[in-house]
Amino acid sequence: MNPRTTRTACTPTVARRTARVLTAAACTLSLSACGVLGAAGPDDDASPTHDGEMTVGLLLPDKDTARFEKFDHPLIKERVAALTDGKGKVVYANAEGSSEKQSEQFGKLIADGVDVIVVNAVDAEAVAADVRKAKDADIPVIAYDRLAEGPIDAFVSHDNELVGEVQGRAVLDALGEEAEAEKVVMMNGAPADPNTALFKKGALAELDGKVDIVARYDTRKWLPKVAKENMREAIKKVGAADIAAVYSANDGMAGAVIEALKEAGVAELPPVTGQDADLAAVRRIVSGEQYMTVYKSFLLEASGAAEIAVARVQDRSIQFDALARDRVDSPTRKDIPAMLVPVVAVTKDNIKDTVILDKVYTAEEICTAQYAQACESVDLTP
Repeated sequence: MNPRTTRTACTPTVARRTARVLTAAACTLSLSACGVLGAAGPDDDASPTHDGEMTVGLLLPDKDTARFEKFDHPLIKERVAALTDGKGKVVYANAEGSSEKQSEQFGKLIADGVDVIVVNAVDAEAVAADVRKAKDADIPVIAYDRLAEGPIDAFVSHDNELVGEVQGRAVLDALGEEAEAEKVVMMNGAPADPNTALFKKGALAELDGKVDIVARYDTRKWLPKVAKENMREAIKKVGAADIAAVYSANDGMAGAVIEALKEAGVAELPPVTGQDADLAAVRRIVSGEQYMTVYKSFLLEASGAAEIAVARVQDRSIQFDALARDRVDSPTRKDIPAMLVPVVAVTKDNIKDTVILDKVYTAEEICTAQYAQACESVDLTP
């Protein structure tokens, strides 16, 4: 069963078959207009149950996705501190791709009596038992980035179906008018991640009937090495020269796909999609090896998670409701309060206006010696 999303008036609506893409600045403005950031005010429900002293448990799933360590953790930590005048702290653990390890980390947070847990689940179904234990201990749980099963209190993520639509539309744009006859390989994410179904649904809404999807793979735990093996199989099945494009659900897998194509002797790489705006992926886009990535504002998502967590602990229901204006369904709970952040497609043409404008990376970080000439060709020199 796929999570259902109900978009409110304040959430960007998705124009099917056009997959509207927002700029980073527009994302910020739309969230401000919705009252998402800094929603608390003098009229917010008073008498919070905490005066600022609180412990937020943060559980992230892996270190293969660069954004979790580099952006999500420090941003959430910084925002919690700001919201609590420095009295709130974040206790952090990374599961390194193991659902068993994450369950142990979850149990420790419960035993230590944290005030709220923010979790990006390795396995959305497996984590449900831990969520129930937290509920029994009267500890609220906020699902972050991936929709966890169990009695969660809220969900903070991006419009994940839109992510897939943006990726699918990028494939069509790259292939042009002859797309219907072109052979495309789909490298989907981990089956245990509920976001995978949404990415896939969005991508197929764009691609079905418009290209020839000749091979489809689900990628265990989003592991690049698994994606690489799958891509090698696709190359043997289809023929390297006949693969016109590769839909890759994220950047880590995109890098592995590109490696497999190069090893197969492909000199002119087909368009390859991605997601997460990893630094390596942005460099590949500059050099022409990767066609695009989806940038999901880490700042807005992390800030939103911190705001919702603090509001939940302080029992500020008006602020909580202002932040979580959307509703989603999981297989175990209906109408979960949710905050869904818009997404942006990043190509060679808008790197300056997205990840550089948002200070995710500097031109100096992107344009190392290896990429200096490519940076000049897209007017991205430091």
